[in-house]
Amino acid sequence: MVAERSDEARQHLALFEDEAGVGVRDCVVVDDHDLVVFLVEAGEMADAIGPGGRNVERVERELDRDVKLVEDAPSPAGFVANALAPATVNNVTISRNQDTVAYVEVASEDRGVAIGTGGKNIDAARRLAARHCDVDGIELT
Repeated sequence: MVAERSDEARQHLALFEDEAGVGVRDCVVVDDHDLVVFLVEAGEMADAIGPGGRNVERVERELDRDVKLVEDAPSPAGFVANALAPATVNNVTISRNQDTVAYVEVASEDRGVAIGTGGKNIDAARRLAARHCDVDGIELT
């Protein structure tokens, strides 16, 4: 599936790849929350973060926005769990009816983390899951 990106997202993606030297599959800009989310190739999360978080800090300074990294996963359930990290995800059930919905069991103490301030984390997770896993919605249970 090809993800459509804005010009701004493409510029951010190129910047992050240059700074971190890792493969980045996608970039989602959550304008109303000054958040940029990068989808990093599976297995490259540590290199993407950099020693002591150096790569993320440099990109945050350059963009003057918060940056979140999500590691790609081979299955839709794993992808959704990664997209909601650092929340503790206990289980993800994918329901395929007229729409494909991921029902996510999140530890009660991490529900706020999964949602994020103003819904920014779950919004970004929903957008990424729709673009990369054909998941139409994410519901926390």
